[in-house]
Amino acid sequence: MKLILLGAPGAGKGTQAEILCKELSIPTISTGNILRAAIKNGTPTGLKAKSFMDAGKLVPDEVIIGIITERLAEEDCKNGYILDGVPRTIAQAEAMEKAGIVFDAVVSIEISDETIMERMSGRRVCEACGSSYHVVAVPPKQEGVCDSCGGKLVQRKDDAPETVKARLEVYHKETEPLKDFYAQRGLLKSVENQSSVAETSQAILHALGR
Repeated sequence: MKLILLGAPGAGKGTQAEILCKELSIPTISTGNILRAAIKNGTPTGLKAKSFMDAGKLVPDEVIIGIITERLAEEDCKNGYILDGVPRTIAQAEAMEKAGIVFDAVVSIEISDETIMERMSGRRVCEACGSSYHVVAVPPKQEGVCDSCGGKLVQRKDDAPETVKARLEVYHKETEPLKDFYAQRGLLKSVENQSSVAETSQAILHALGR
Protein backbone atom coordinates (compact mmCIF):
# COMPACT_ATOMS: atom_id res chain seq x y z
CA MET A 1 0.00 0.00 0.00
CA LYS A 2 1.37 3.40 -1.00
CA LEU A 3 0.21 6.15 1.34
CA ILE A 4 0.64 9.84 2.03
CA LEU A 5 -0.06 11.18 5.50
CA LEU A 6 -1.35 14.75 5.54
CA GLY A 7 -2.07 16.91 8.54
CA ALA A 8 -0.99 20.10 10.22
CA PRO A 9 2.38 20.18 12.03
CA GLY A 10 1.76 18.38 15.31
CA ALA A 11 -1.22 16.37 14.02
CA GLY A 12 0.63 13.17 14.93
CA LYS A 13 1.72 12.10 11.45
CA GLY A 14 5.10 10.80 12.65
CA THR A 15 3.57 8.76 15.47
CA GLN A 16 0.85 7.32 13.21
CA ALA A 17 3.38 6.59 10.47
CA GLU A 18 5.41 4.45 12.92
CA ILE A 19 2.30 2.49 13.92
CA LEU A 20 1.10 2.01 10.32
CA CYS A 21 4.60 0.98 9.35
CA LYS A 22 4.37 -2.00 11.76
CA GLU A 23 0.71 -2.77 10.97
CA LEU A 24 1.18 -2.76 7.18
CA SER A 25 4.84 -3.91 7.09
CA ILE A 26 5.93 -1.03 4.86
CA PRO A 27 8.59 1.62 5.54
CA THR A 28 7.89 5.21 6.52
CA ILE A 29 9.67 7.73 4.35
CA SER A 30 10.09 10.96 6.27
CA THR A 31 11.42 13.76 4.08
CA GLY A 32 13.52 15.21 6.88
CA ASN A 33 15.16 11.86 7.61
CA ILE A 34 15.93 10.97 4.00
CA LEU A 35 17.24 14.47 3.36
CA ARG A 36 19.62 14.11 6.31
CA ALA A 37 20.60 10.60 5.21
CA ALA A 38 21.25 11.69 1.60
CA ILE A 39 23.45 14.55 2.88
CA LYS A 40 25.29 12.26 5.31
CA ASN A 41 25.85 9.60 2.61
CA GLY A 42 27.02 12.26 0.16
CA THR A 43 24.69 11.16 -2.68
CA PRO A 44 24.70 13.53 -5.69
CA THR A 45 21.19 14.76 -4.80
CA GLY A 46 22.18 14.99 -1.14
CA LEU A 47 25.15 17.20 -1.97
CA LYS A 48 22.91 19.39 -4.13
CA ALA A 49 20.45 19.76 -1.21
CA LYS A 50 23.31 20.57 1.17
CA SER A 51 24.54 23.41 -1.03
CA PHE A 52 21.11 25.08 -0.76
CA MET A 53 20.85 24.48 2.99
CA ASP A 54 24.36 25.79 3.62
CA ALA A 55 23.38 28.97 1.79
CA GLY A 56 20.31 29.27 4.07
CA LYS A 57 17.93 28.61 1.18
CA LEU A 58 14.96 26.26 0.91
CA VAL A 59 15.77 23.04 -0.94
CA PRO A 60 13.98 23.30 -4.34
CA ASP A 61 11.16 20.90 -5.18
CA GLU A 62 13.07 19.09 -7.93
CA VAL A 63 15.87 18.21 -5.49
CA ILE A 64 13.37 16.99 -2.86
CA ILE A 65 11.52 14.91 -5.48
CA GLY A 66 14.89 13.55 -6.70
CA ILE A 67 15.81 12.41 -3.19
CA ILE A 68 12.37 10.81 -2.71
CA THR A 69 12.55 9.05 -6.09
CA GLU A 70 16.00 7.66 -5.14
CA ARG A 71 14.62 6.42 -1.81
CA LEU A 72 11.45 4.86 -3.26
CA ALA A 73 13.56 2.87 -5.73
CA GLU A 74 15.16 0.96 -2.84
CA GLU A 75 14.22 -2.68 -2.24
CA ASP A 76 12.25 -2.14 1.01
CA CYS A 77 9.71 0.10 -0.81
CA LYS A 78 8.62 -2.43 -3.39
CA ASN A 79 5.51 -3.48 -1.43
CA GLY A 80 4.55 0.08 -0.58
CA TYR A 81 5.50 2.96 1.69
CA ILE A 82 4.16 5.79 3.81
CA LEU A 83 5.24 9.31 2.89
CA ASP A 84 5.38 11.77 5.78
CA GLY A 85 6.22 15.43 5.19
CA VAL A 86 5.86 15.51 1.43
CA PRO A 87 4.20 16.71 -0.73
CA ARG A 88 3.78 20.04 1.07
CA THR A 89 2.45 22.00 -1.88
CA ILE A 90 0.37 21.47 -5.02
CA ALA A 91 3.55 22.05 -7.07
CA GLN A 92 5.31 19.17 -5.27
CA ALA A 93 2.25 16.92 -5.73
CA GLU A 94 2.20 17.67 -9.46
CA ALA A 95 5.96 17.08 -9.73
CA MET A 96 5.52 13.69 -8.03
CA GLU A 97 2.78 12.73 -10.46
CA LYS A 98 5.06 13.71 -13.35
CA ALA A 99 7.84 11.59 -11.83
CA GLY A 100 5.45 8.63 -11.88
CA ILE A 101 5.09 8.38 -8.09
CA VAL A 102 1.59 7.02 -7.43
CA PHE A 103 -0.47 6.42 -4.29
CA ASP A 104 -3.32 4.17 -3.17
CA ALA A 105 -4.65 6.59 -0.56
CA VAL A 106 -4.00 9.96 1.05
CA VAL A 107 -4.91 10.08 4.75
CA SER A 108 -5.59 13.52 6.22
CA ILE A 109 -5.59 13.74 10.03
CA GLU A 110 -8.11 16.44 11.00
CA ILE A 111 -7.30 18.35 14.18
CA SER A 112 -7.98 21.84 15.55
CA ASP A 113 -5.28 24.50 15.77
CA GLU A 114 -5.94 24.83 19.53
CA THR A 115 -5.24 21.14 20.14
CA ILE A 116 -2.04 21.43 18.13
CA MET A 117 -0.82 24.44 20.16
CA GLU A 118 -1.32 22.44 23.38
CA ARG A 119 0.27 19.35 21.93
CA MET A 120 3.37 20.92 20.37
CA SER A 121 4.48 22.71 23.52
CA GLY A 122 4.91 19.27 25.13
CA ARG A 123 6.97 17.71 22.33
CA ARG A 124 10.53 16.58 22.98
CA VAL A 125 13.03 15.11 20.55
CA CYS A 126 16.18 13.07 21.19
CA GLU A 127 19.29 15.05 20.21
CA ALA A 128 21.12 11.84 19.31
CA CYS A 129 18.69 9.57 17.42
CA GLY A 130 15.74 11.85 16.64
CA SER A 131 13.09 9.76 18.48
CA SER A 132 9.98 11.80 19.38
CA TYR A 133 8.25 12.01 22.74
CA HIS A 134 5.56 14.06 24.44
CA VAL A 135 5.56 15.00 28.11
CA VAL A 136 1.89 13.95 28.42
CA ALA A 137 0.96 11.66 25.52
CA VAL A 138 4.16 9.67 24.92
CA PRO A 139 6.45 10.33 27.89
CA PRO A 140 9.90 8.71 28.06
CA LYS A 141 10.45 6.17 30.87
CA GLN A 142 12.89 8.60 32.47
CA GLU A 143 12.25 12.34 32.20
CA GLY A 144 14.55 14.04 29.68
CA VAL A 145 16.19 10.77 28.57
CA CYS A 146 15.54 8.86 25.32
CA ASP A 147 14.23 5.28 25.80
CA SER A 148 15.95 4.11 22.60
CA CYS A 149 19.49 5.42 22.99
CA GLY A 150 19.77 7.28 26.31
CA GLY A 151 20.28 10.61 24.50
CA LYS A 152 19.13 13.96 25.87
CA LEU A 153 15.57 15.08 25.05
CA VAL A 154 15.15 18.70 23.98
CA GLN A 155 12.37 21.01 22.79
CA ARG A 156 12.96 21.95 19.18
CA LYS A 157 12.77 25.59 18.21
CA ASP A 158 10.07 24.38 15.79
CA ASP A 159 7.85 23.53 18.77
CA ALA A 160 7.97 26.94 20.49
CA PRO A 161 4.45 28.57 20.48
CA GLU A 162 5.28 31.47 18.12
CA THR A 163 6.95 29.08 15.66
CA VAL A 164 3.98 26.69 15.82
CA LYS A 165 1.58 29.54 15.02
CA ALA A 166 3.65 30.55 11.99
CA ARG A 167 3.90 26.91 10.81
CA LEU A 168 0.12 26.49 11.09
CA GLU A 169 -0.41 29.55 8.92
CA VAL A 170 1.92 28.13 6.27
CA TYR A 171 0.13 24.75 6.49
CA HIS A 172 -3.33 26.27 5.95
CA LYS A 173 -2.08 28.34 3.04
CA GLU A 174 0.20 25.89 1.22
CA THR A 175 -0.49 22.31 2.30
CA GLU A 176 -4.21 22.21 3.09
CA PRO A 177 -5.14 22.77 -0.60
CA LEU A 178 -3.68 19.28 -1.22
CA LYS A 179 -6.83 17.84 0.34
CA ASP A 180 -8.88 19.10 -2.63
CA PHE A 181 -6.14 18.04 -5.06
CA TYR A 182 -6.29 14.41 -3.84
CA ALA A 183 -10.08 14.44 -3.25
CA GLN A 184 -10.49 15.17 -6.97
CA ARG A 185 -8.42 12.06 -7.68
CA GLY A 186 -10.59 9.97 -5.36
CA LEU A 187 -7.69 9.26 -3.00
CA LEU A 188 -8.51 11.37 0.07
CA LYS A 189 -9.50 9.73 3.37
CA SER A 190 -10.18 12.27 6.12
CA VAL A 191 -9.79 10.93 9.66
CA GLU A 192 -10.83 12.92 12.72
CA ASN A 193 -8.17 13.02 15.42
CA GLN A 194 -9.33 10.78 18.29
CA SER A 195 -8.74 11.16 22.02
CA SER A 196 -5.87 8.64 22.02
CA VAL A 197 -3.07 7.64 19.65
CA ALA A 198 -4.43 4.06 19.46
CA GLU A 199 -7.96 5.22 18.58
CA THR A 200 -6.62 7.48 15.83
CA SER A 201 -4.63 4.51 14.43
CA GLN A 202 -7.79 2.37 14.44
CA ALA A 203 -9.71 5.12 12.63
CA ILE A 204 -6.96 5.36 9.98
CA LEU A 205 -6.83 1.57 9.47
CA HIS A 206 -10.64 1.50 9.24
CA ALA A 207 -10.55 4.27 6.60
CA LEU A 208 -8.02 2.18 4.66
CA GLY A 209 -10.37 -0.83 4.81
CA ARG A 210 -8.17 -2.78 7.23
